[in-house]
Amino acid sequence: MSAPHRPRLHASWLRYLEEEFGQPYMQQLSTFLRARGRVTRIYPPGAQIFEAFALTHFEAVRVVVLGQDRYHGSGQAHGLCFSVLPGVDIPPSLRNILRELQRDVGVPPPTHGCLRHWAEQGVLLLNSVLSVEAGRAGSHRKQGWERFSDRVMQVLNQEREGLVFMLWGSDAQARGRLIDRNRHLVLESSHPSPLSAHRGFLGCGHFSRTNDWLRQRGSTPIDWSLPALQDSSSG
Repeated sequence: MSAPHRPRLHASWLRYLEEEFGQPYMQQLSTFLRARGRVTRIYPPGAQIFEAFALTHFEAVRVVVLGQDRYHGSGQAHGLCFSVLPGVDIPPSLRNILRELQRDVGVPPPTHGCLRHWAEQGVLLLNSVLSVEAGRAGSHRKQGWERFSDRVMQVLNQEREGLVFMLWGSDAQARGRLIDRNRHLVLESSHPSPLSAHRGFLGCGHFSRTNDWLRQRGSTPIDWSLPALQDSSSG
């Protein structure tokens, strides 16, 4: 992987974010990614860095799930927070998400952990940091990604109305400062990782609360099920 791939953002996003790519911090981030990519493996593959923005168009966003870092294991990260491609073992945090999903809205355990079905319905699966080095959790923090993801949150807050923001864990909740809670629904809990899920995530009811909010606003609820998919090497 070399640098951020702008073409993977849908045109609806570029209207609001194109100027970010000309900012010094993004140019510095691009230089950093190229340099690190020459000496180590970076996840996700370059063309998938902005996958969330390719699958979920700006006007289609109804729900935002904010994750922290990308998965740093081989074959895991593919551009959607918490998601892994079919055929990849489901990570512990995602297992807890699926556990709460079953408890809250009765979705049976899926055969895979790919959340693309959610993204296609308007669930923006965003990470605060959009890249990571193999085996090095948090290795691309404080390189510029947080400023970019903050800008995404700001634009959604300002330009859209009645969104649901799911903020799981202290890192995501810190970005709650960017959201006008008089215009949007903000749902907060502990992170779904095994270390903290029992402190509030399990039992939070965020999936049913989201659908209740959408129905109240005359919007179609999210189908939280994860239909069976074929194994894939991209997503």
